[in-house]
Amino acid sequence: MDSFELNKIIAAVLMVALLIIGIGKISKIIFYVEKPKTPGYVVEIQETTEVSTVSSEPAEDKIDIAALMTLGDVASGEKIFKKCAACHSIVKGGKNNIGPALYNVVGRQSGAIADYKYSKALMAHGKAWSFEELNGYLLKPAKWIKGTKMAFAGLRKEKDRASVIKYLNQNSDNPLPLP
Repeated sequence: MDSFELNKIIAAVLMVALLIIGIGKISKIIFYVEKPKTPGYVVEIQETTEVSTVSSEPAEDKIDIAALMTLGDVASGEKIFKKCAACHSIVKGGKNNIGPALYNVVGRQSGAIADYKYSKALMAHGKAWSFEELNGYLLKPAKWIKGTKMAFAGLRKEKDRASVIKYLNQNSDNPLPLP
């Protein structure tokens, strides 16, 4: 291949490049679009005033505890309680661990064990550990009592919560009658 043919190939490639650039410039002139000063669209929103009817009581307070307690059983509650046993003891006369001893907990006032240092939030809670309170607390402890030092994610399944509550109730000198 001589230099003349090589020059023809290079000239053809340059011509194609110039043609593409030229067509791009000409099309911008022919199809000129004026850009808006402020990009976007104005979305008109009709303002409404809405009255909030949020209750100060947690939503879990409105569940049917009697129906919930029929879901659980003591045997599976004992198995599920093994998650809790890392921090709590359940035996009569058991000592406090990271968490307080839970023997006789159902029906007991929150923050009632004298030789355990509860969080300020739990001391201020001031309610007895009823079936409803335990259900709400076991669902999400940090949400039920804000400021509690119990670092447990909670039990999502209703059957698991009911089983643990039944197991806690059974581990008592005087178990409360189920609702």
